[in-house]
Amino acid sequence: MTSTTAISPLHVGHIRSQIPILSREIKGKPLVYLDNAATTQKPQCVVDALCHYYLQANANVHRGIHTLSEEATHAMEQSRHFLADYLGALPEEIIFTKGTTEAINLVASSLAKGKWFRPGGQILLSYLEHHANIVPWQMVAEQHGLEIKVIPVTDQGELDLAACRALISPNTQMVALGHTSNALGTVNPVREIVAWAREVGALSLVDGAQAMGHTRVNMTQLGADFFAFSAHKAFGPTGVGVLYGRANLLDRMPPYQGGGEMITEVRFEKTTYNTLPFKFEAGTPHISGNIVAAEAVKWFTAHAPEAVAQHEQQLLQRATHRLEAIDGLRIIGQAKHKAPVVSFVVEGVHHHDLAIMLDIEGIAVRTGHHCTQPLMERFGITGTTRASFSLYNTLDEVDFFADMLKRAINKLR
Repeated sequence: MTSTTAISPLHVGHIRSQIPILSREIKGKPLVYLDNAATTQKPQCVVDALCHYYLQANANVHRGIHTLSEEATHAMEQSRHFLADYLGALPEEIIFTKGTTEAINLVASSLAKGKWFRPGGQILLSYLEHHANIVPWQMVAEQHGLEIKVIPVTDQGELDLAACRALISPNTQMVALGHTSNALGTVNPVREIVAWAREVGALSLVDGAQAMGHTRVNMTQLGADFFAFSAHKAFGPTGVGVLYGRANLLDRMPPYQGGGEMITEVRFEKTTYNTLPFKFEAGTPHISGNIVAAEAVKWFTAHAPEAVAQHEQQLLQRATHRLEAIDGLRIIGQAKHKAPVVSFVVEGVHHHDLAIMLDIEGIAVRTGHHCTQPLMERFGITGTTRASFSLYNTLDEVDFFADMLKRAINKLR
C-alpha cells in the first residue's frame, strides 16, 4: 500500500502580513496586486535588510581593510555562498549582475568575444522567449555569421517538442530557452531540451526570471551551462540579478566589461584579469541589492515549496474557470504545465482600456505585448491583458478580479 502525505495549506494571511504594500489602498480601494510576472512585492525583512546595510554597514567591498568595508564584503560574499548552495553551484559560479537581461548579454557577448561560435553555426531560441533572450543572440548572430532557429509553439502555447528535437543538430551551438513564459505562464521541459543540446555538443542557457519566484531550481538537476534570474521577480530588490555559469566555461571566457575589481594587475602593456567570479564583476557592484537578494530567497524558501505550488495552482484554476465563463474572452495559452499566469484577449475591447478600468477598482494587471512581440504575432494579436499571481494572493482576490473584469467588459462594449 502506498501512503501519501497531505500538504499543509499555505498560511496566506500570515504571509500577507509580512508585506506592507499589500495593505495599501488604490483610489480608495484595497490593492489587488496581480502583476507579479513584472515584479513581486517585497516582505518587510527584505526592506529591513536593505536599510540595515545603508544605516549600519555602508561601505565599498573587497578593497577596504576598515571595519565597515569588511562587514559589507562579508555580507555580500555570504549572500553569494547562500545563493550558490541554494542553486546547487559553487560560489565562483555565481556572478552578480543588474538582472537577467545583463546576464544574458554577458554570456552572449563573452562567448562571441572568445570565438566560441563558428560561422554557419546555429543558435536555437523559441517563440516563447522574452526579448531579452532574443535580441542579444540576434546581435551575436549578425556579427559572427550565425543562423537563428526558432522552436515553434502550438495553439495551446506549448513548445512543439518534435520540431525542437529535429532542429537540434551538430550545427547547433547554443540553445537559449526560458524556463517559464512570462506572457503565457507555460513551464517548458527545460531539462529534456538541455539534455538534447548536450548530446550534440551545444551550450545551453536557461532564462529563469519567471521560475525563481515560484519553484526551487537546482543546477545539478537542470543540467544547463548557464542560468540567469532577477531578484526583483523573486521578492528581492530591483537592479540585481544572478548568473550561474559552469566554472570550466566561465574560466575560459573573456571578461564582459573592464574596470576595477575584475583585474589582478594593470600595466599599460598588459592587464591580468582576476579569478572567478570577480573577473565578470567590473566596478562597484550593487552591494546592498546583492546582499538582500539572498534574504529574499531565504524568505521564499521559509514557506514549503509544495504548499506554495498547491496554492498557486488553486489560484490559477480558479482564475481560469472564472474567466472562461466570460462571454467573448479568450485565454491565450492553455499549456498543461503552467505557472500562475492568465493571459487573455476580449473581443471588441482593447486591453489598455481594461487595465484602466481595473485600476479604478484597485486591481493591478499588465497589458501589452509583454516584451514577447514574436509570440503575439504567432497568435495574431497585438497584446493581451495578463493577470499573474504569487503566493500572497488569495482566492477572494481572484473572484473580485473576475467580477470587476466582467463589469469592466460590459461597460466598455
